[in-house]
Amino acid sequence: MTTENTTRDVITRAVRPSEDTEGILSKASECRGLDRNEIEALVSLKDGRDIERLFETAQEVRDRMFGNRISVYGFVYFSTHCRNSCAFCYYRQTNTGLPRYRKTREEVVSLSCDLEDAGVNLVDLTMGEDPVMYADGYAGLIDMISSVNEAVDVAIMASPGALPPEVFPRIREAGADWYACYQETHNRELFQRMRLDQDYDFRLSQKAWARSAGLLTEEGMLTGIGDTAKDRADSILEMGELGCQQIRAMTFVPQCGTPMQDRRPTDSLSERMAMAVMRLAYPDRLIPASLDVEGTDGLASRIDAGANIITSIVPPHLNLAGVAQHDLDIDNGHRSVQHIIEMLDGMGRKVSTNNEYKSMIEARRPKA
Repeated sequence: MTTENTTRDVITRAVRPSEDTEGILSKASECRGLDRNEIEALVSLKDGRDIERLFETAQEVRDRMFGNRISVYGFVYFSTHCRNSCAFCYYRQTNTGLPRYRKTREEVVSLSCDLEDAGVNLVDLTMGEDPVMYADGYAGLIDMISSVNEAVDVAIMASPGALPPEVFPRIREAGADWYACYQETHNRELFQRMRLDQDYDFRLSQKAWARSAGLLTEEGMLTGIGDTAKDRADSILEMGELGCQQIRAMTFVPQCGTPMQDRRPTDSLSERMAMAVMRLAYPDRLIPASLDVEGTDGLASRIDAGANIITSIVPPHLNLAGVAQHDLDIDNGHRSVQHIIEMLDGMGRKVSTNNEYKSMIEARRPKA
């Protein structure tokens, strides 16, 4: 029995939501926001019927805000080299002997054009904190973004790691629309155990520096890393207060060759509950359903949690990796645009047109 089915059985056996939960969800369904205590109460739910109502309310709010449209993001992880040694990451610097790669500019441009032709709304240019791409004043990174921007007519997200503040205007000028940088947790002690030898405040400031340069920003949290309900509530609040227009949660997946490789994996329920609470706390935010944790098997349950974006679409047979699951559902074509379109059709949903997506993000873009 799958995790998803197990969760559904628990929900089915429950009787009805509690009055306290109904009161919070009634307020949230009217888009009146949630306070800190209400957020923590919702991410702490245990009763199956309460959880079902949480998901139902998140879907109702999402559908009122975005209709049946879902946006799709193509993923180009163009360098798996990294100077950091994050405790959870497969591509940490000290995980030696891995089949790492660094794609050329021509390869990345070609991949981005293929994704545009397939129908994505955005190309996510992702890399580790690669010293080669950072050299000469980040020339390689800026050139990569600029080259892709000249070749495609879809939005671009840059996910290049933590950068000094003076680089953000150059990223925006090169053509990036979005900047993504995940804190993973807003518990400082837990952050230090996850992102070894990294500065919490420097990383948190990335989002403010990016916004000041006119970039839309994405922030994210991990569940299953020893976090508590309080930690998840704190992260949801912090992500909202940062002004990030795209916020996400992902379930930790143990990786070979890391200090956390033997940590017992958790199911995705905490992730999906966090997504649903994000939707209720911030109804107009973009919330991704990542294919990088459970592949397409977990897509429907994340859409049911209030997501309106699908991320980590990766074309097959092009030797590209994912992040949390570096090869899950890639070469079988399940993470292709066409397969995702077919799945969405089965859910009664449609992929956003590029004009719809561009209008949506332009309405959210911060002024430089």
